Order: sequence, then C-alpha cells, then structure tokens
Amino acid sequence: MEGFIKTEIKNKVATISFYHPAGNSFPSDQLEKLTEEIHALGKSKTVSVLILKSEGEGAFCAGASFDELLVVSNLEEGSNFFSGFANVINAMRKCPKLIIGRAHGKAVGGGVGLLAACDSVFAIEKADVKLSELAIGIGPFVIEPAVSKKIGKTAMAEMTLEPTVWKNANWALEKGLFTKVFSTIAKLDTALETYTNQLASYNPEALLEMKKVLWEGTENWDTLLFERAAISGRLVLSNFTKNALLQFKK
Repeated sequence: MEGFIKTEIKNKVATISFYHPAGNSFPSDQLEKLTEEIHALGKSKTVSVLILKSEGEGAFCAGASFDELLVVSNLEEGSNFFSGFANVINAMRKCPKLIIGRAHGKAVGGGVGLLAACDSVFAIEKADVKLSELAIGIGPFVIEPAVSKKIGKTAMAEMTLEPTVWKNANWALEKGLFTKVFSTIAKLDTALETYTNQLASYNPEALLEMKKVLWEGTENWDTLLFERAAISGRLVLSNFTKNALLQFKK
C-alpha cells in the first residue's frame, strides 16, 4: 500500500490520519500534503479541533524517509527536504485550531517533533520516543524548538545525546511531551473522543485566543526552522551520514 494523508470530520472534530509502509515515515510529498491539509482545516468553519494520528499497529512515526535522504545529492535538495518538517511544524503552530496528537506506538526523530508540535498528546504505554539523529550524523535541528518548548532544553539534550536510547511513555509524560498515557488503545480512543468533543463544544473564539497564548514567543520560527533545515541539509551530504543511513537500512 502506498502512503496517504486522509481526513474525517465528525462533530466539528477533524481527524487527520497519515500512513506510510516504512514505519509511517515521511517522504517530502507527504510532508507537503500534511502541511496543506492542516492549512485547509485551519480555515474550515465546520471544524473546531484537530486530531493528528497515524494508521497501522506499529510505529506512530519513524521520522524522515531514509530512502529519500539517501538520494539527496546537494545542499539545495537537503535543505528542501528538511524544510518539509519545518513547514509542517509551522503550520501546526499557526493553525487557529487546537491539535491533539494520538500516539499509538513509538515515535522517532521527526515523529517526536510532530508530537511536540501538538497542543496536547494522548498516548499508550508502549509509545516510546527517541531522537536518533546524532547516530546518523545529523541532529534534531528543525524539530528542536518544538521539542524544547514542550520538555525543556535539559530533557531535549538528554534525548539528543543518547540517540540509541528509547525513553518510555511515562518519561514523556513526566517531561510534558505527553498529556495522558493509557494502558490500551481502546481506553485512549474513548478518552480522546470525550476530550475532543468537549473541546469542540467551547467558544471557537476562546479556543483561538488560547492557541495564540500557547504559542507566544515562537514568531521567529518562520525563519529559525528553515535556518535549521539548512544545517541538516548540509550534514546529510557527509560520508558519515550516507554510510550510517546505509547501515540503518541493512
């Protein structure tokens, strides 16, 4: 099955689902589609709240597409690819609707960035998280502002400097990346439906103003995240990263 982005709307709650056969990783075309979908739903008068989730029973999101990273051949291509994550995160922070994440499985790299860019995250106990970028010769530069905003520089550094170590869901809950953690997907989905339906019943103008408050001080991200994308785009061209990516694929 090919990757996809799809949306379902019910009771003023829009659920955006993404899927890719390679661990729900993101090639650039799906990053672009997700960005466009968030922008469109942000303008919809029939939607008050967004849910971001992925499909399948495996990972929530394995981050960037290794296949696409391996074929990056110049700085422009590298910067453009990582700008895809910058575009998604900026779309999420500027979206006038609250975005609630649903983490049914593990998240790596860019997947952690997506969860950090949500306004709240419901997860299950097996939703471990990891920032593996240093292990492949780059770093979580684009997503760092979102991750640090959620869990602080110290916890972000702990994750970044231990790129092979998984942090469990309770760690993520304690640090603030997750809002609530559940023992089963059924319990998660029941609570998530109740929570988002309640949110959607509130005054849309109040929700909009609250969203603005939650993201105060991030106005420079329109520039910062693309500067960070250029750093990643340069590093992905190194022999170290190319060899590391090949080893990961094996």
